[in-house]
Amino acid sequence: MDLIQQGLEKAMSYQEYKELVKQHVDNGTNTGPEVTESLAQYTLLNDRRMKRWAKTFKLDEATRAQIAKRDKPLTWLVLTESWCGDAAHATPIMDAFVQENPNIELKILLRDENLELMDAFLTQGARSIPKLIAFDNTRKELLGSWGPRPTPATAMVNIFKAEHGKLSPEFKQDLQVWYNKDKGKAIAADLLELL
Repeated sequence: MDLIQQGLEKAMSYQEYKELVKQHVDNGTNTGPEVTESLAQYTLLNDRRMKRWAKTFKLDEATRAQIAKRDKPLTWLVLTESWCGDAAHATPIMDAFVQENPNIELKILLRDENLELMDAFLTQGARSIPKLIAFDNTRKELLGSWGPRPTPATAMVNIFKAEHGKLSPEFKQDLQVWYNKDKGKAIAADLLELL
């Protein structure tokens, strides 16, 4: 709980995170200790993805009604980096939830600047991002965590890794196609469970 509280104190808003990503795009760089042309290119792609999701993603009425039921303050603290493709799909949907209910707050931390917190929320032993940590502000308690991908995409990744050992560039491209076809529905469904 102390790590979460420390993280909340230095976390940025989603708007500040988007501005940080844009600064890295303008500079041809990326967040994190390792700056490479490849990671900078992913940062550029993710900036475009976040903007596109912000324009195109719409919550359905049933989901909006569920979000509106949350009547106690809740913070979603997300660990990520500018180059993370899964985060580019998920964070705009998280933000859509926040826009629907003032009781939900979205805060962002960079993973590589917060490894102690990240290590408390590993996914199968890995520092996978994005990692959302749900925190009840009133009771000061952890409600759960989510990430790095929606349930169906996680299943796809696990099957591919079991067969091939690691993700190929072709699989990563197929995953991006899946995200676009799903239109954010699987992420929204998973996020509803955290409420």
